[in-house]
Amino acid sequence: MPLDFNEIRQLLVTIAQTDITEIVLKSDDLELTVRKTLPGHVDVGNVASSVALPPPPPPTSQVVPAPTETFVNRRLENNVPPAGTSIPAPPPPIVQQKLVEVPSPMVGTFYRAPAPNESPFVEVGDRVRSGQTVCIIEAMKLMNEIETEVSGQVVEILVQNGEPVEYGQPLLRINPD
Repeated sequence: MPLDFNEIRQLLVTIAQTDITEIVLKSDDLELTVRKTLPGHVDVGNVASSVALPPPPPPTSQVVPAPTETFVNRRLENNVPPAGTSIPAPPPPIVQQKLVEVPSPMVGTFYRAPAPNESPFVEVGDRVRSGQTVCIIEAMKLMNEIETEVSGQVVEILVQNGEPVEYGQPLLRINPD
């Protein structure tokens, strides 16, 4: 019986709250290994899973005509490399190194405010101090207040209210003092 995403998420939250340091689940179509590296945290980077897929269909032989000289020349004129030429990947976006991300310490649901009809803990542009609550993560019907470890200005909120979040996922960015 395969596990669905919510069951896996709930399993990770449960493991994070126990003294279990490693668990391996195996079935015909799934192998899941979870290792905890810090007390109370699951290292999602070490989660290894594989799904058994049916073998691909046998290849069919097709004859593809070679491109004509005119077609190749047109591709070069339009800055399109000829077929078989690799295109260099665009450079990664530049991220300001001095911004500090507040990561989610658990799997759960992100909430910006203490209650549905109340104002959010923080807004973009707000000044925060170390130890200040910036959001709530609900996990297994428990509301966990998430505090910032730095003082500074909130420059970006990366998650929408009510969205599910993963362990280690950045929630917001702060420009530290």
